Amino acid sequence: MDNFSYPIVLSIAGSDSGGGAGIQADIKTISALGCFATTAITAVTVQNTLGLSAIHPIPVDFVKAQIKAVMDDLRPSAIKIGMVHSAELAIGIAEALNEYQHVPVVFDPVMVASSGDSLVESGTIATFKHYLFPLTQLLTPNLDEAALLAQMDIEHVEDMKNAAVKILMSGVNAVLIKGGHLKGSELIDIYRDKDGNERTFSSTAIESLNTHGTGCSLSSAIASYVALGHDMEAAIAKAKTYVHQAIYQGIDVKTGKGHGPLNHFFDPKKLVKKKNFS
Repeated sequence: MDNFSYPIVLSIAGSDSGGGAGIQADIKTISALGCFATTAITAVTVQNTLGLSAIHPIPVDFVKAQIKAVMDDLRPSAIKIGMVHSAELAIGIAEALNEYQHVPVVFDPVMVASSGDSLVESGTIATFKHYLFPLTQLLTPNLDEAALLAQMDIEHVEDMKNAAVKILMSGVNAVLIKGGHLKGSELIDIYRDKDGNERTFSSTAIESLNTHGTGCSLSSAIASYVALGHDMEAAIAKAKTYVHQAIYQGIDVKTGKGHGPLNHFFDPKKLVKKKNFS
């Protein structure tokens, strides 16, 4: 028979033992949006709602083997890349993905944990730009990460727009700079692509301690909506709405002693079955 298939998303990221971010947040997000989640785990972290205390890297060859196993068999429609902690791993992932360049990649360049802990080795950023950025359809840095990538201070929305232009010079197709750390009642994200298209996404700030894994969830939501057939700007808009609601629906929940997770399953969708025409 084989008349249908699921929209499949591959997440290449680290594991969060606290369940709020990383691979765990990605699987929850992808599943909640009606897609089928597959994974290639890059590292195992010792982490909870109070912070990160240790990282155990997975051997690069094993990460590459995970990617190949998924890509050759399950054929994902979109890829999300999260924590890439070393230059060697960045090169390995790029080598593994080079033969699958038709699959759109959303790269969340996780370099600093919300606790302030560094998640990448020194020198890794230059490797990102040389090896991974040319494979990336959308890069989703937060303000701290965008400041590192653009090598400039970012304090205002105009700074975000200027940083986006600089980051695009590194070879990515498009960038979404997340402005969640700017002060104010309105959250502003800036999108810009290599063709010069620019768009501002705004949402109302939500006061909550339960925001751990927001960036991971947003990038995997974008990848999910791309896998469901939406263009990039539409996928971003839908993903932002999903994450905003997931934060709102989890405000009054106590999970751990620190920054808790989003409510990923506030409105879960059935796993989508797509008609096969081949």
